[in-house]
Amino acid sequence: MSDHPYIYRWDRQGRKGQPCEVLARGTMNSCLVRFSDGYRMVTSRNALARRKPLHEDARR
Repeated sequence: MSDHPYIYRWDRQGRKGQPCEVLARGTMNSCLVRFSDGYRMVTSRNALARRKPLHEDARR
């Protein structure tokens, strides 16, 4: 798996579809995420989706 195991699903601040990683989890389902360009934001964990490994996609 890569350094950024999640995909940002919501269309906030032009970040939809970008890979990210969770740095910290907070209360009320919030989290601090960092994108591949270093940008950080606090968002809902509902905005994240797990990335699928590349080898699974190649088999189908």
